[in-house]
Amino acid sequence: MEPFTALPGPANSLVVGHRIPQPDRAVARAARRYFDAKRMSVRLARQFVTTTLAAWGITGGSTEDIRLCASELTSNALTHGTRRGHGFLVGLSAFDDLIRLEVHDSRDVSPERHPQVRHAAGTQGSGRGLRIVESLAQDWGVDRREPFGKVVWSHFKAVPEDQQTGLVQRAPRT
Repeated sequence: MEPFTALPGPANSLVVGHRIPQPDRAVARAARRYFDAKRMSVRLARQFVTTTLAAWGITGGSTEDIRLCASELTSNALTHGTRRGHGFLVGLSAFDDLIRLEVHDSRDVSPERHPQVRHAAGTQGSGRGLRIVESLAQDWGVDRREPFGKVVWSHFKAVPEDQQTGLVQRAPRT
């Protein structure tokens, strides 16, 4: 697997006001994996995220937050973001103090199909995924992907295993 070489900058960001790591910021570790557009791929993506983070020494509460967001974002990609015959890509990047989760899909973003937090009624069985991501991640957003598709990303505070206190503290939103 080749590492991510660049991160999208604010100029391509479709969600205004979200913090994106500086493009010159060094990626300490990166991993990505492609998944077929099948229901079982959501479970496999969660396993990929958990295994990768554990290999990097990231465990505990932050791992559960990232894993849950990976589940929500891959479910959304499978349901709303993949074209026939296309799957999705899950990427993780570790910086000194930040984990970036990305889910790449094949469906272009448009005003009527732009991922956004919805306010689902109590009886609705769907529509809460991005609300969960918004509440667990330090930040999240959507970028265009070339030649087609989009990337839905989220950021989490990195808490290496040797620095954990048992309590997960979320950084304030900026």
